[in-house]
Amino acid sequence: MSSTQESIRQFPSPWTLKGEGVILVYKFNKDWVEVNGFLTESQKGNFKGGLGFVMLVNYHESPVGPYKELLIIPGKFKPHGRQSITRIFVDSVTSTMNGRHNWGIPKETVPIIWQKNGATETIGIGPEDDPILFCRIKTSGIAFPASTKIMPIKLHQELEGKVYLTNPSGSGWAKLAKIESLKVDQDHFPNIGKFKPLMCFKVNPFTMHFPDPE
Repeated sequence: MSSTQESIRQFPSPWTLKGEGVILVYKFNKDWVEVNGFLTESQKGNFKGGLGFVMLVNYHESPVGPYKELLIIPGKFKPHGRQSITRIFVDSVTSTMNGRHNWGIPKETVPIIWQKNGATETIGIGPEDDPILFCRIKTSGIAFPASTKIMPIKLHQELEGKVYLTNPSGSGWAKLAKIESLKVDQDHFPNIGKFKPLMCFKVNPFTMHFPDPE
């Protein structure tokens, strides 16, 4: 462990987080996920399918302070039938180290920008001159209640020889949204531009709870 990692303060689970986010819902092709999903060796050949999610999140409140993130959950995997986060970026080293330690989430730290102009939001993940993902999202319509009770998330994460089972929960208010532009560096994140999302919505505000893992 590096001296930087040793100096990071630990914030054990459970966590309660508040903020806003964009959720894209997909049905990804199995062959595509096998090649492009950034799967671990134990996940390869075991993709089961189901709904996949890409989430862009702006946490205003968390135990480690405000931070932003991008993640992908391709769907469910065999034999446990749970979902896994296969790629995730955040702009906080403290969030990265605690997310890995508490729940086995393979976070990596990169700069993230999140700018608002009315109903349009511009989000950039990674270096400004060579982003991992860059998008513009426009929100419209009437707000409606959203909850993980409708689309539950049950995570199975393996990291550094440990297995973590976590059932996060969340709720908030959502509006429909659409992608106005999207650019993805497929060397660092699955190129979701090849797929049209089944749904896209902006949730603001929301509260998320990450409990102790099993």
